Amino acid sequence: MVSSGATGMGKRLMRKHGRMSMTMKEVASFGEQMETLDNELGSAEKRARSMSGEMMKRRYFDTVVNSDARPHTMHDSKKTYDSACAAAGQFDMMNLYNALLTQMEVNAAQVLLTEGDFRNEEHLNNLHYSIERLLSVGIIPIINENDAVSANRGYTDGDLFSDNDSMAALCARSFACDLLILLTDVDGVFDRPPKEKGAKLLPFYSQTQSVGIGEKSKHGRGGMDSKISAAQSAVEPGSQCRACVVLSGADLNAIRSVTSKDYDASIGSKGTLFATPGSELEKQAIKEIEDAQSNNGDAVSETARQMAVASRDQARKLQNLPHSERKAILYAVADALEAEKEVLLAANKIDLENTTKNNTDQQLVSRLKLTDGKLATLSSGIRQIADQPDPLGVVKVKRELADGLILSQITVPIGVLMIIFESRPDSMPQISALALASGNGLLLKGGKEAACSNEAIHKVIGDAIEKGSGGKITRDIIALVTSRGQVADMLKLDDVVDLVIPRGSNALVSYIKANTRIPVLGHADGVCHVYVDKSATDASLVTKLVVDAKTDYPSACNAMETLLLHKDTLEASSGNIAMSVLMSLRAAGVKCLGGPNAMKAGLCDIAAKEMKCEYGDLTCMVEIVDNMDEAIDWIHKYGSGHTEAIVCSDDSNAGNEFLRRVDAACVFKNASTRFADGYRFGLGAEVGISTGRIHARGPVGVEGLLTVKYQIQSSGINTAAEYSSGEKTFTHKELM
Repeated sequence: MVSSGATGMGKRLMRKHGRMSMTMKEVASFGEQMETLDNELGSAEKRARSMSGEMMKRRYFDTVVNSDARPHTMHDSKKTYDSACAAAGQFDMMNLYNALLTQMEVNAAQVLLTEGDFRNEEHLNNLHYSIERLLSVGIIPIINENDAVSANRGYTDGDLFSDNDSMAALCARSFACDLLILLTDVDGVFDRPPKEKGAKLLPFYSQTQSVGIGEKSKHGRGGMDSKISAAQSAVEPGSQCRACVVLSGADLNAIRSVTSKDYDASIGSKGTLFATPGSELEKQAIKEIEDAQSNNGDAVSETARQMAVASRDQARKLQNLPHSERKAILYAVADALEAEKEVLLAANKIDLENTTKNNTDQQLVSRLKLTDGKLATLSSGIRQIADQPDPLGVVKVKRELADGLILSQITVPIGVLMIIFESRPDSMPQISALALASGNGLLLKGGKEAACSNEAIHKVIGDAIEKGSGGKITRDIIALVTSRGQVADMLKLDDVVDLVIPRGSNALVSYIKANTRIPVLGHADGVCHVYVDKSATDASLVTKLVVDAKTDYPSACNAMETLLLHKDTLEASSGNIAMSVLMSLRAAGVKCLGGPNAMKAGLCDIAAKEMKCEYGDLTCMVEIVDNMDEAIDWIHKYGSGHTEAIVCSDDSNAGNEFLRRVDAACVFKNASTRFADGYRFGLGAEVGISTGRIHARGPVGVEGLLTVKYQIQSSGINTAAEYSSGEKTFTHKELM
């Protein structure tokens, strides 16, 4: 991190101490000046002079402590005074960063640099080593110009840097950073000064771009012009820094959104992206902007609104159909998935072949593949949903308010759901079935890795809906969103879309939450723990559960990521269960990283870099705890509230205590974390797993996609005034 602020902080400190160190003569002189001023002012003026008097005091104090009014042994210049201020303010600035960062359990180090440090080869080598060592142990270097030495001197075109923006760009190039983020006081680079009417934020800045620059900031030496120059130099050809983003430092979610894998340079993105000229990143950014703007910005918004409104209209028709007809639609979808499996598998094969060309992450590839078995399971799950009792119109509350006045609370659909999922194409049939069963409209956005699969599945489901409903419901009830520009637009449709459910990474969920006012339901991480209690004595059973939790489907969000072992499981008297479990995990191809205690005990050879991590592959962390209290504290500190499990003896009180005390959406005793699944829970399927506490928690099936409405039925006419006057009285009698 490249920072500034020391000079400003130091000036306050210098003024304070300057005032405290005023000589008696200076104080007397100040008093005489005030008395003379009083004598010269008339009584009417005296009443109005308080503000000017305060200004005079401040001006006088400034002259007392300023270098222009007091002699110095070296130089008598403002630059020298600012150098002293910078030195005085460094301590306060780092104290501030320390206070903020320690709240996040992050430590920082200060690095003060001058231009000479980059020109001197020995200094530069030492600097590289220092930065690399700090980063390797998780300490954030906070870099600042050493103004106490450089004295804020005048800069020329030949200088390596002239402000913090150019210094940040120099650091990005020198330290081979992947991404440079320049924070400013506006949302990014605009085509003209942002205060001017009609100014537009540029999502991407091409090297040939020409923009109007407003007034330079009064604070510091930088400004938008310097940021543009710094960004261009950071990503210049030959630099290992591939990208730079200029964005607002006032937006608390800006950095998280930009570092998300879902960030793109299309409409609705945060900040302005700079990319190396001619790079694949630049080509991709230009293409995404062209795609988003191909129909004109307003047209894209209108298309998104039309899709959402059409889905809502069809959903209102669907919820009014009898349960038998909605059930027929679901059976038609289940049958179509099996009947068209060859078409679906052929489309999926194209996606799989593209992953090889695009070097797609292996985690995404494993989630992407469709098989005969998966399609059969999907069909079975959809029929299971269809066979459930009608979820709509269920009376939850029935109460007599007064004689002849009956209140009912009944279940109804939420409305229109927008569900964004990553590379699993099998999510689409599950989500579609749950939406159809609950009478909701659906907007779906899948990952680009599964584009062909998603398109084929969407067509098959659309055909089945129209066939199964006899044309009463059109395919518009489920819309497939393919443009990122449309996603950005739909996230703004809080008057039509009722709930957003993101299924994917922490970065995806964070991005969605930061970019919509629509309620969001989902989970950010799937950091699941298995705790092996001291009462667990059968090594083969413990091993069976732990290996299943990690290896059954390592990329799933309910896979075990951390194994917590009671210290007694290491003892020979207990059969050294810990060693048996680790040997079995390693035999299954699992890489076991050690927590602090596990490393001390010699259980693992490689230390885990972070205590909370969703690996998503055949990797897990192992840690030793002294007791169950410590295990639960660890889970609450490093878990994500998804799924936690204990392995213990059947007759141990530890199991029930663990179930009661652990705060998570799913808590299991002697069962694999992999059971946290809508299908396995008997819900037929799930739209996702919620770790929130409002509305739905855990695997979200049909019930989680419902809300309620109240109905009052009155025998005759009832008015509120009759009850206010006492003519009629409430009975409030429960009828069910």
